[in-house]
Amino acid sequence: MPSFYIVKVRLNDTEIAPNPRVISVAACLPFECTQKDISTIAMHAEVASETRALEILEVKIGLKEPYDFWNDFVFQLVLAATIFVAFLVILGTSYDLFLAQRYAKKCKATSNTNSESSSGIGCTTYDLSNASPDKKNSAIGISIPTGVNNNNSDEHLAIEQLSDAEDKMSIFEELILSFSVISNWRTISDKSVGGDTISCIHGMRALSMLWIILGHTCIILAKYADNMDYRRYVETIFAFQFIANGAYSVDTFFFISGFLVSFIYFRSNAKGKLEKLSKGLNEFSAGTLHFFGLLAYRFVRLTVPYLYMLGVVAVVMRYLQHESVFDMPANDAENCPKYWWRNIFYINTLFPVKDMCMLWSWYLANDTQFYIIGAIILIVAVKHFKIAAGTVFIFLCSAWATTTYIAFSNGHMPHSDDPFALFDKIYDKPWTRLGPYFIGMAVGWILFKTNCQIKFTRMQVYAGWTATGAIMFGLVFGLYNVELSPLVAAFYSSFSHSLWALAHAWITIACSTGYGGVIDNMLSAPIIYPFSRVTYCAYLVHPMVIRYFTLTSDIPMHLGSGTIITFFGQAIISYLLAFALSLAFEAPVVTALRILSTRQKHRVS
Repeated sequence: MPSFYIVKVRLNDTEIAPNPRVISVAACLPFECTQKDISTIAMHAEVASETRALEILEVKIGLKEPYDFWNDFVFQLVLAATIFVAFLVILGTSYDLFLAQRYAKKCKATSNTNSESSSGIGCTTYDLSNASPDKKNSAIGISIPTGVNNNNSDEHLAIEQLSDAEDKMSIFEELILSFSVISNWRTISDKSVGGDTISCIHGMRALSMLWIILGHTCIILAKYADNMDYRRYVETIFAFQFIANGAYSVDTFFFISGFLVSFIYFRSNAKGKLEKLSKGLNEFSAGTLHFFGLLAYRFVRLTVPYLYMLGVVAVVMRYLQHESVFDMPANDAENCPKYWWRNIFYINTLFPVKDMCMLWSWYLANDTQFYIIGAIILIVAVKHFKIAAGTVFIFLCSAWATTTYIAFSNGHMPHSDDPFALFDKIYDKPWTRLGPYFIGMAVGWILFKTNCQIKFTRMQVYAGWTATGAIMFGLVFGLYNVELSPLVAAFYSSFSHSLWALAHAWITIACSTGYGGVIDNMLSAPIIYPFSRVTYCAYLVHPMVIRYFTLTSDIPMHLGSGTIITFFGQAIISYLLAFALSLAFEAPVVTALRILSTRQKHRVS
């Protein structure tokens, strides 16, 4: 009975390739063969080779026993969570349909009774999760603004007040209905935004997510490509700089996060929503209550879908480790069961990358750490603005100085190094990525303070858009065929991410104050809103889609014109799964938190 084996060798033949190349050779040999047997056979093949210098690196024994899902405890947990949530979704959706039918019958009976009366009661159906504020009445106070998070939409901060004539439900009924696919889908696909929303943020978020998917697609495909020389050629093309510098898309996310946290917090405080929570408490106690309230909301809202995906990643990567003919891109199969707690506490970026589970989760860890710092500063800023502003300035200067020192001492050259060079020292560390977040917080305060009513002259508008375009184009394409000195390269590594955030600062201010023009129309297009609202889940899901597609293939990838088609296919699949994950985990949690924090009654749909 034959089995499958893989021999990884280094080819040192300058006649074939100018640089040494690592290749994998597959072999079908008897099932009884051991790793030592395969090494011996490979060594004899090396000796027999007269023209090629081969160096054996590793022998991988192929699949001898299939991966046993049922004996994997992580799989059992993921399966149990899936079944439990599926039950709640079915229950919530069924109950929503039942209430809608009952309410429709009631409305029909009421309409027939009052059909001859001009003052009869009209019948209207309402969405449980998508009620809008009543402009004639003050909004109901909320303990935690639903928009204060890093990726979810920032609308629906208040729910319309209910009349005494409407049916009210218990908290239990509302929690069951929070799992209704119907209500949650209406919220996600809603083409309107709340009054506290800067609509261009949706476009920034959605476009940045596509940029991230494109970058990760190219990285994974290139790792498993059979035409590496073509990759080296492509990397010299001017247009490839758009992919090589895709890391700026993450800075857009950091900017948006800081902006939303600041803008919504100040607006919520100005409306007196936060004061209701701390009535009768001293300043320190009130601030402490606000801080832990904000932190608890964010932790629950982010961690539920995140924890589920941690389990999925561990299971899928173990399966691929058994089934794939390729080496794994990361050691998630071992790291996730061992170090998952680092992810849950959002401290995984403080440890070596070789021990990281879900490598792309570094962004969530940094963003949460920034959120903790930012929340404290915002709470202080309400009563002591100068102290808070000074703290932000100190943090910014410290981050810039630290990044400059690390980049210079390690000889980092952003124009020639791999984009992920010094990942452990520069790329994923919070003290090197802090700038865009605090710049976003500053913009949020500016727009709150001015109530989005800033006047610019025509010349200022032209200058602002020209500078923004120049900065963004320069950062993405400006290092093409450019040589930097070590000191200039260090300064570039330090300030480039903050410059990117400053460009988005102008876009946000211009679009929110009426100077956005065509750019604002594109970024604020309602068709983008649903995709923006599931960005968080898309970020969690898409790397596994790319990995699964690549690692389940029985042949290497081939780089070429088809790469862009692959990107579109993986983006579509990623968003389909993101919508499913959001409907099952994210949206119900957000709705349930709103119900529990406000104890407000929703209208029956």
